[in-house]
Amino acid sequence: MEIGMIKLTLKNALCLFILLFLPLKLMSQPLQLVTLQYPPYEYQENGEIKGVVIDLVTEIFNRMNKPIEISVLPWARALDYIEKGSADAIFTAYKTPERETFADYSTEVLMPQVVSLFTNKDANISFDGHLKQLKDVNFGVVNKVSYGKKVDLAIQRKVLSKVQKANSGELNMKKLLAGRIDVLVSNKYGAWDILKKLNKQELVTELSPEVQNVPSYMAFSKKRNLTHIRDKFDFILKEMKLDGSYNKIIKAYFK
Repeated sequence: MEIGMIKLTLKNALCLFILLFLPLKLMSQPLQLVTLQYPPYEYQENGEIKGVVIDLVTEIFNRMNKPIEISVLPWARALDYIEKGSADAIFTAYKTPERETFADYSTEVLMPQVVSLFTNKDANISFDGHLKQLKDVNFGVVNKVSYGKKVDLAIQRKVLSKVQKANSGELNMKKLLAGRIDVLVSNKYGAWDILKKLNKQELVTELSPEVQNVPSYMAFSKKRNLTHIRDKFDFILKEMKLDGSYNKIIKAYFK
């Protein structure tokens, strides 16, 4: 009788240990976040991952007491990881119907982004805000990157039919400078950041008007069942916007 009671007590103790310890262990495991090489928002340089959105994301998860690991990948591969559940979340992602089938987007906008068109300064190309005006020129885009509904639909509907794809914004900019494409569509600050690093700002013109101001988000893999983390992320991001720390981080980065 006593031996049986001891066995039962040990079994109960083991069950209690599992119930208490495993959730703590799971909570301590870092979330696997993926993003792309997209300066000045997020990028890897000399082995260090940095950027204004990296600073924002790090602060949000610090406030959640949730460790994270960030990997910079080609965008198509990063999206594939989220679709298959090989990673937990992706940023800074534009919202599209296709992506919403496999990703739970944050409600709060992580970073608004301005999409603009760029040409070589000696190019005789004008833009009045209507993309059909540019149907005969060679466009450069990054593979699998969304540029907002206006550009995405223009490409999908063949309004822009001469589209070349590259794996990064840097490669696209080099193609523009070499005359291999006529127009580069890009995030405004991302393009100027690349030009600054190449020391080629004087060779490129940003066409006016801007194409679109597009919101971008943190999106969590549906296969990981992380809506509770997504909801906490939204709560803290909104809190940071209200308490001023969101704008403070952005202003500090662009000083």
